[in-house]
Amino acid sequence: MTGDSGISAAYEVTNSGTEALTYTILFDFTTDAGEVMGNSHETVRSVGPGATVRGTVRLGVLAPGASPVTRVKVSQVTKVSAAEAPPASGECPPSGTRLTTDDGNAAMGLRVVGLHLENCGKRDYSLDGYPLLELLDKDLSPVQGVRVIHGSGGISTSTGFDEPARPLVLKPGESALSGLMWRNTTESGTAVNVPYVRVRAEQGADPVTVTPHLDLGTTGKLAVRAWTRPSK
Repeated sequence: MTGDSGISAAYEVTNSGTEALTYTILFDFTTDAGEVMGNSHETVRSVGPGATVRGTVRLGVLAPGASPVTRVKVSQVTKVSAAEAPPASGECPPSGTRLTTDDGNAAMGLRVVGLHLENCGKRDYSLDGYPLLELLDKDLSPVQGVRVIHGSGGISTSTGFDEPARPLVLKPGESALSGLMWRNTTESGTAVNVPYVRVRAEQGADPVTVTPHLDLGTTGKLAVRAWTRPSK
């Protein structure tokens, strides 16, 4: 593998809204013909209303044998309230808990994204049950017509989603795992896409808005797993 490619591009983000927002931007580095040779995610945090933030995105390592990169394009942009954005790596929110998602996995139309809750505070943290979810569209308005199911809901029975909820006590430094599961099957009806999910670890917890981009097809179902301890 070669070293850093030295390829970079300048960008700017302007918040035309009325509250501070955190943006996540996917940049594609392409050839003249539009072939993607690499990409990079940039998170721009807490951009105030009317503010403009400038930065530089770097490609980093270019795969051996890759064609010359001549262009950079914005492939995807998500934006959430700065107060509800997932914490930066190594940051512990005032709540004492850090809620994040993983990149998920996909096979034969089945999609699974993990929800991870770390007790980064100094006190024990108790959980019992399932995370609370609000499904939001691109304008951060509620999505209607989707059933959120505790357990697998018959979507798949080989993923651990049907393990019963049990009380958990997370000591400082310990973590719990939940997850979202769906199929993107499209048959009759209108396909539903959910770019944002507002998650509360439990009733009364501070919300965190994540961006798993749920392509639910026409199934109308989203399964959620009970909080459990990660497998060792």
